[in-house]
Amino acid sequence: MRAHDGDHLVVEGAKVGSPRREGEVIETHGSHGEPPFLVRWSDGAECLVYPGPDAHVEPAGASSGR
Repeated sequence: MRAHDGDHLVVEGAKVGSPRREGEVIETHGSHGEPPFLVRWSDGAECLVYPGPDAHVEPAGASSGR
């Protein structure tokens, strides 16, 4: 998985009925855009993330279909 600053990280709910989390990638810390990513979540919290298989990156400016 690779991302650029400004892309969006989407993590689908791990359990049925769990909400998805969405946030903006503020920084990539891998050598070529790989994780970990510093993410600012929609609730304002920021953390370093190593995305799992339930996550995907949406390029900045792309419509998420919401």
